[in-house]
Amino acid sequence: MHSSLYTPSNSRHLRNPWKPQETQFKTQKFAPKKAEIGFGICRIGTANSLRTSVGYESGESVGKEPGRGWPVDSGRLPVAIQSSGRVSRYLWDGDSLQLVGVDGGASFDSDDGLRDLFRVCSLAIRDFLIPKKVGENYMDYVKWKCLHRVFSSALQVLATQAMFRAIGIGYSHSLPSAAALNWVLKDGLGRLSRCIYTASMASAFDTNLKRVRFSTSVLFTLSIGVELLTPAFPKCFLLLASIANIAKQISLACLLATGTAVHRSFAIADNLGEVSAKSQIQTVCFDNLGLVLAALLNLLVKNNPRLQAGLPCVVYPIFSAIDLFGIYQELKHVHLQTLTKDRLEIILDTWVESGYVPSPAEVSKLEGIDFPWSKGKELWPIRIGCLDPKDLFSKLSMMAMQSLNSTDYYFISLEMFYSSIPRRMQQGILLCLREGAGTSNVTMGLLQACYIRKALHLNKRRWENILETSDLPDSVLNEWFKVLNECKMRAQDDLCVLNEQILGLGWSMKNILLSAREQTRYSFIDD
Repeated sequence: MHSSLYTPSNSRHLRNPWKPQETQFKTQKFAPKKAEIGFGICRIGTANSLRTSVGYESGESVGKEPGRGWPVDSGRLPVAIQSSGRVSRYLWDGDSLQLVGVDGGASFDSDDGLRDLFRVCSLAIRDFLIPKKVGENYMDYVKWKCLHRVFSSALQVLATQAMFRAIGIGYSHSLPSAAALNWVLKDGLGRLSRCIYTASMASAFDTNLKRVRFSTSVLFTLSIGVELLTPAFPKCFLLLASIANIAKQISLACLLATGTAVHRSFAIADNLGEVSAKSQIQTVCFDNLGLVLAALLNLLVKNNPRLQAGLPCVVYPIFSAIDLFGIYQELKHVHLQTLTKDRLEIILDTWVESGYVPSPAEVSKLEGIDFPWSKGKELWPIRIGCLDPKDLFSKLSMMAMQSLNSTDYYFISLEMFYSSIPRRMQQGILLCLREGAGTSNVTMGLLQACYIRKALHLNKRRWENILETSDLPDSVLNEWFKVLNECKMRAQDDLCVLNEQILGLGWSMKNILLSAREQTRYSFIDD
């Protein structure tokens, strides 16, 4: 035992006493990828770039040292740290540890110095504005957010100037308190309208986030245009300013209500607080750039009163178009992982047609902003909600309800409804949910409805002609219930694998967000 722990005095390396003796003098060859693991590099940042910059080689001193994890002759330790874009390595000088930059011994070059300065500054700005761990689509989102905030802020400055001019023109002979009273009135009306709007929207902030966010952004841009009109109609200042402020308060309410969901979609490491804090920093910085842009425009025309008065009319359509385009592109790069009826329907349609589950990024592209006029164009749209007793397919619905039992948490029927734009009669599929229906029941019912829609598409002309008649014969009813049962069996077979794939791609399956109309449920009465 004593001889196995003894180390000769002239040995230049220490030996691990807990390692088997036969492995101490074994020469090992490592592939470049495994050598990095063998040397135990502590990595903070990009692994490949760190390894290359430190300068390890696959066979460096491996066969010359007994104990791969101990210091080599030069005093270099196999641990490097990357921080703020620089790579440093631990050294042992015989008495203490030192942390030395890898490129610390290089000679100074003016070009390299400027390049390093630019790199350090860009990394500092990035660390100041960008969270540490976010989704890969976050940088595209911030890029378009910057475009949107800069031009929106510049427009707000010009609108505020116009309102000040309107107060000076309309109330040149009145007391300053009258102008202050008008300002307070418009703010009070705006905040009251904000409360009413927030209460009326309810769950729409979750189920139609992108559409509500974009529509209120358009409303905000229009409100700036109304403020720019106040100098032309100074006597209507209170009316115009109140209308504009109501629109602004509504837009602000939507921004605050949807901000958390947007930030959560980027917080891949549960760093929601960091993402939210960085978002506020970005907003302040980008808005200040907008202030600078507006100040530069005012400096250019300060010596020409005519140009100064007409400046808002010239820049408003240009800046508004850029602002709305930036918001549109910004929302396209928000990939929400929460499931709504529309997103789940896109996933299930893709599964039924192609046999795979799309990722949140793919669904985001297909979903778009989800404008109202883009809905209802597909054949046999699926709706979740309550049955209309005046529907033409009431007999079909009656038979579906008669077949229910205590284990069923939904039933499916056909319906006739009027599409919004253009207004025309259309046939659709109705999914009615029971009280207590969970996520799996909603997924099962919607998947069955998607299979039914596919079956109807295969015999499109025949089913359209059959269902045009109000009185359906028994043969048609039997065929319909046959399709219903076949699609239910297929949905039951796919449900388990489908749920696993949906969870595997990062979708949140805890809840399916439904609108107020989609949350209408029926109760089962067992007489």
